[in-house]
Amino acid sequence: MKFKNRNLREIANMVIGDSEHFPYRSSSYITQFFEECDLDFIHDGSTRWSWTADRLSELLDEPSPAANTLPERFVHVLRTLMHKSDAENDDPDRSIALGSLNKPLSREGFEAFYGEDDLLYIRHIGTKTISTANNPHRPFTPAEIKRREQLIQYLDKCSEDELIEEVLLPLFRQLGYHRITAAGHKDKALEYGKDIWMRFILPTQHVLYFGIQAKKGKLDSSGVTKSSNSNVAEIYNQVLMMLGHEIFDPETSRKVLVDHAFIVAGGEITKQARNWLGGKLNASKRSQIMFMDREDILNLYIVSKLPLPDGATPNINSEFEDDIPF
Repeated sequence: MKFKNRNLREIANMVIGDSEHFPYRSSSYITQFFEECDLDFIHDGSTRWSWTADRLSELLDEPSPAANTLPERFVHVLRTLMHKSDAENDDPDRSIALGSLNKPLSREGFEAFYGEDDLLYIRHIGTKTISTANNPHRPFTPAEIKRREQLIQYLDKCSEDELIEEVLLPLFRQLGYHRITAAGHKDKALEYGKDIWMRFILPTQHVLYFGIQAKKGKLDSSGVTKSSNSNVAEIYNQVLMMLGHEIFDPETSRKVLVDHAFIVAGGEITKQARNWLGGKLNASKRSQIMFMDREDILNLYIVSKLPLPDGATPNINSEFEDDIPF
């Protein structure tokens, strides 16, 4: 996607603070701003607005996730730029700065607005399509790739309970699920095939209930289960129990059935395993099953900006403890 030079320069002036109601940024602070956007752009000392416009143009050259939307990382830059805590001689809701941003955006067919969460969103004026900044299939920055590698190392060594409590529960909460309840592994009799149950409220206020069966390692369909791998046949009965057993929702004081079942694996879910399970379930139950493997977990976790589990982050202090004076 291309913006006209005039519009690109106006947005660049907002980033560097040469536009009214935006904080002024010198060379080092321009670099710091892009670091906040999880980008590794370092200002080279050249003309600030021209250099910044070139970087914005690079971001606009990236593929958009859908028609009539802006590239993910460009949207993230605008969202960071318009954070309400950075208001400069403006109303707390940054209405004046928002009006300034919408002038160049409207000439390109877009408009910016604040959602109920006080974050900035970009909408296509003609189709009302909203550009998102959380597409798990967008290109990752070097910093995000590093966090992804740390999470991979954690998934390789964590237990099944740690996968559920330290990774899946925070992830699903971030994705907007409610009433997330982990059954735990201390009393298997209470699980009824579910490691987690939760609910999701649709925009129409209808409620869908979900169950999750989580396995730590690879999920395959081989005849013999190896090391941390799990055979899909081992969870077949658990899935049937999950779909057929009622759960009690204390907020509505009634028992309900699970509408959909997630099968989550900390490793790969092979195509053969998916096909085997699909062949065992009837058509109605197949439509209720959703799969999430390691790649899905990694991508969703990173774009959701969740902090890494404690065991996934290196102990920074240990590198320098010998240098600490006593």
